[in-house]
Formats: sequence, C-alpha cells, structure tokens
Amino acid sequence: MVINHRMPRNEEGIATVAGVLKQQFGDRFQTGDAIREQHGHTTTWLENQWPDAVVFAQNKNEIAAIVKVCATHKVPVIPFGTGTSLEGHVNAPAGGICVDVMQMDKILAVYPDDLSCVVQPGVTREQLNTHLRDQGLFFPIDPGANASLGGMAATSASGTNAVRYGTMKDNVMAVEVVMADGRIIRTAQRAKKSSAGYDLTRLMVGSEGTLGLFSEITLKLQGIPEAISSARCTFPSVDAACQAVMQVIQYGIPVARIELLDALQVKACNAYSKLDLPEEPLLLLEFHGSDAGVIEQAEMFGSIAADHGGGGYASTTSTEERNKLWQARHDAYWATLQLRPGAMGISTDVCVPISRLAECVSHVQKRLKTDGFISPIVGHVGDGNFHCLLLVDMENKDEVARAAAFVSWLNDLAISMDGTCTGEHGIGQGKMPYLERELGAATVDAMIAIKRALDPDGIMNPGKVVRG
Repeated sequence: MVINHRMPRNEEGIATVAGVLKQQFGDRFQTGDAIREQHGHTTTWLENQWPDAVVFAQNKNEIAAIVKVCATHKVPVIPFGTGTSLEGHVNAPAGGICVDVMQMDKILAVYPDDLSCVVQPGVTREQLNTHLRDQGLFFPIDPGANASLGGMAATSASGTNAVRYGTMKDNVMAVEVVMADGRIIRTAQRAKKSSAGYDLTRLMVGSEGTLGLFSEITLKLQGIPEAISSARCTFPSVDAACQAVMQVIQYGIPVARIELLDALQVKACNAYSKLDLPEEPLLLLEFHGSDAGVIEQAEMFGSIAADHGGGGYASTTSTEERNKLWQARHDAYWATLQLRPGAMGISTDVCVPISRLAECVSHVQKRLKTDGFISPIVGHVGDGNFHCLLLVDMENKDEVARAAAFVSWLNDLAISMDGTCTGEHGIGQGKMPYLERELGAATVDAMIAIKRALDPDGIMNPGKVVRG
C-alpha cells in the first residue's frame, strides 16, 4: 500500500456537521465502517482514507445544504459517484463528509433536434445510452467502466472513442455546480457556441471536485451511425503497429476507435474471454459512417497495415462479433489479473504526441523487461494514450518500491517527450508530484490561485490536484 499525505483534521467542526446532517438526512446519513471504507475506496495502490460520514443526496438543493453547513464549520466535502477513479480522487485525507450522488440518477431532458441532453451527475454512461437508443442517439465517451457522468466530467475522462469524438471536455456543453459557499451556478446555456465571458465549463470539467460539486450536466450527443465496422490486424512488433497508427492518423482516416494490445495482453484476453487471436501485437479498430464509407475506411486501413507487416487482417459489420471483440478489450484489466493471481494491478496512464508514440512504447517495453515486471501494454493509441498494468505483490516491499520507481520514470519519460503524466485518469493524489514537472511552477501557482479564490477555506475535495 502506498501511503498518502494526510492533512490536519477539524475534529470539532466534523462533529458539529455530523450532528446537523444526521438530523437533516436521517437514514441517508451513514457512519458505518463498511460504507465509509467503500467510499474511501481507491482502485489502485494508494492508501484508503475514509470520510467521517457519507450522505446520499437526492437533488441539487440537498447538495447545496450539505456544502453550506460544511462551509460554515470548515469541514471537507468529497464527491462520490461509482468509485471507479484510479488516482485516489475519493479519498478523504482530512476526513470530512462524502456526498454520494448515485441517487441523483435522473435524465432530466433530451433534445434530439439539438443533439444534447441534461442529466444529473449520478446517471451512468450505460444508463444514458440505453435511454437514448430508441431515439437513434448515443453518448460516445466510453472509459470502459460504467462510470457516473459526474465522475467522468470531474476527471475529464475519455476512452476508446476519443480519437474521433474527443474527451469529456469536448462533450460537456454546460454544468450546474454547487460552489464552496453553497451557491449554485450554471456555466453556460445550451447554445452550440458562446463567447460570453470566462469559459467556466472547461474550468470545472477536469477539476476533480476541487472547485465545486456537479448537480447537473448538459452533454453533446451523436447520431447512431448508419453503419459500424470493426477490424483487427496483428503486427510483428509493437513498433510496427504504432507506425501504422501514426500513418492512419496522418492520412486523416476517420477511425472511431483504434486500440493497441501487446502480445502479452492478447494472451491474457484469449484466456479470459475465450478468444483465439494470434498472440502478437494487435490493433483493434472501429469505423463509423455510411455503408460505403466504413468499407472504404476499412480497406484503406488494410492497405496501410500491409505496408507495416500487418497480417491476419479481418473486418466485420456483425454486431455480435464486434461486441465480443470490444468486450474482450474492456475486460483487459480483469484478464491481466489472471496472469498473476493475488497480485494487484497498478494502472499507469500517459499520453504523448502521436509522432513520439512508437519511441515511447519501445522505451517502456525495454524498461519493463529490465525490471522484470509482468505488465501488458494497452492503449487508445489513436491519440497517443497508453497504459501499462503492472502486476505487483503488495506484500513485497522491494517490488513495491521498484514499481513506484517505474511509474515515476514513466511519467517523467512522457513529460520529456512533450506529453503528459495523465491522458485521462486525472491527477487526484497519485499524480500530484508530476503536475509541476509537466507544467511548471508558475502554472501550478495559477491553479492554486484559482482554487483559493473559489474555495478560500480549502474544503472542496482537499489534497487533490494542487495543495492549498
């Protein structure tokens, strides 16, 4: 277990707030150990830091009431969705009150003519897409987990479709936010564009709950494509696969997804998902468009793949075959854990310019071999984002230390290539040491100034992104 920084606790304030909220929320105010542990849960190796209590909010006015009483007594407020974040975002290093929004799960409005909708923060992406299906619409951001849309907006999540549809920052039109003093603000209207003042929507998306808590989110939607085609192709090396990706992007082929699995990841997926893919580096692709368009795109990719030694090329428009293949990709985490039962999976998340991708992955493969880690590589490589999943024996202190050294080296490597230490997981607690290395002290100071201006008492999800 990696020990996190702990912060001073406001014992008197916490006790006072707990008394007020217990009276106000009754059974929706919980202090049991099991539920507190669950709401401090982190799906990585960071220490679990429990909140003092969990409140299940059902509407924006309740969130505002919780924040107001916490603001009065200077008690931390930590938002919680489904708990799938990976960098300690929901931990409570100073204790405080966790606001669980999963009962705020209403789809408030859908505007099919405008390709937009308004949801509460507890709505999950799968829930939204099930609701939209009959209207011929879908929300494209797919991080793999069935995350809450509030949590996805908080971390600016992305996933397999980002190469075509962008990240949450590109797909959130407006947010309603409960600020640190309990006031509720709205950052924009539903117009497709605006030049009205500061872009507070983009400021809030990706702020990880450190500036305010989402109570409503307005999202862009897409029409379900007329045709969808998936393709797969194996390559003699990860470098060859990355070179093919780079050429696909440079040629402007409008791929919706382009995912890399190295040979070890393919082996794990074969075993876990009962597949028979060749155990070599693999690219999985998906094309969206017209019937003729997806066929043309698949053929263009096949030609590029052949130039880079690609083999076993196959494409399909069968919904069943496509879903089976992409479900295997989404199950990659669980498949990897089977390679070393009992080990913890440590998920990394770096992103580099597409021109540096092959070089970066090559360096990573060499380092993993030298360090002796079992660690498949997977990636949303169409935008230069990839992940290593290190399998680590957390009882072995030397192994944990070597894993920490590798993660630090990887973050620094990506930054040295004009990349980032996090393409989609967010900073949270785990990536805080690398933010200044990536952006510089003056930039981080500007972030701290914004944090202090909007949250002067530092109660909003403290200990995340920036100190102060």
